Amino acid sequence: MKKRKIELAVISDVHLGTYGCHADELIAYLNSIQPKKLILNGDIIDIWQFSKRYFPPSHLKVLRKVIGMASKGTEVYYITGNHDEMLRKFSDASMGNFKIANKLVLNLDGKKAWIFHGDVFDVSIQNAKWLAKLGGYGYDLLILINSFVNWWLVKLGREKYSLSKRIKNSVKSAVKYINNFEKTAAELAIENEYDYVICGHIHQPKKERYENKNGSCLYLNSGDWVENLTALEYSFKRWRIYHYNHDRLSPFFVDEDLKEMDMNELIASITDKEVDMKVIDEENIDMDVAQEKESSEQKKNKTSLDNQGFTQD
Repeated sequence: MKKRKIELAVISDVHLGTYGCHADELIAYLNSIQPKKLILNGDIIDIWQFSKRYFPPSHLKVLRKVIGMASKGTEVYYITGNHDEMLRKFSDASMGNFKIANKLVLNLDGKKAWIFHGDVFDVSIQNAKWLAKLGGYGYDLLILINSFVNWWLVKLGREKYSLSKRIKNSVKSAVKYINNFEKTAAELAIENEYDYVICGHIHQPKKERYENKNGSCLYLNSGDWVENLTALEYSFKRWRIYHYNHDRLSPFFVDEDLKEMDMNELIASITDKEVDMKVIDEENIDMDVAQEKESSEQKKNKTSLDNQGFTQD
């Protein structure tokens, strides 16, 4: 299946390392596109809730897929969020096509795009980080319960249901917080003469134009890969919100094999360093010779046993 060529893709709030992360679906999406630039807009790895007991292979495959895209020429920008804030100490670091930043400004066909995660607007994180982390654990538990409920709903032939969306949409303070977040981001963008402001953090995919007496800007939010399974795409001077659940072609990209790489090969691929294939070939030849020698010895032993009237089970 041919991949879609796009100028720019933005994903955020993947929360690798948590039970709510839809890693397989994200891999299928990344397999379906060929972007010139890929923006990872915060909370990609959930370091707040990181546990050695839970980091399944599919989550690791997401990281390998992203690094693989960087090695093939895609410019990858990892913008830090609150759940992966430990990476902020590495801001402005880069390895080939892979770069880490706290915020990013891009020129897109003559228009300025201001890209950041958005947790800077979250008062609970700034003033009571322990409370925000506690809320994060509660949210993860809610998603886990929701997964169990949806499993039964599918078994009964009914549509899936989002408990967290229901809560967000029914609680006035949550609705007000989201509206304030979007308005604040848009007003700051207009004040600083940006044409686009692109955020994540609130798990609410959106594209809306804001205007005031000082001008206008387009507010964009990439959503998440916990509930909404959405991304932002920019091509031919236009933005659109991608919905995985609306993509009928996504199943065709689920089983694309990722190239098996060890850590040295991954680092070499994104830093544009050449791997000494001669050394690798010599190692492979040595391994082949050793295997042939071992096989020959096994045959000799079998023949000896057969001659003595024994059989090997």
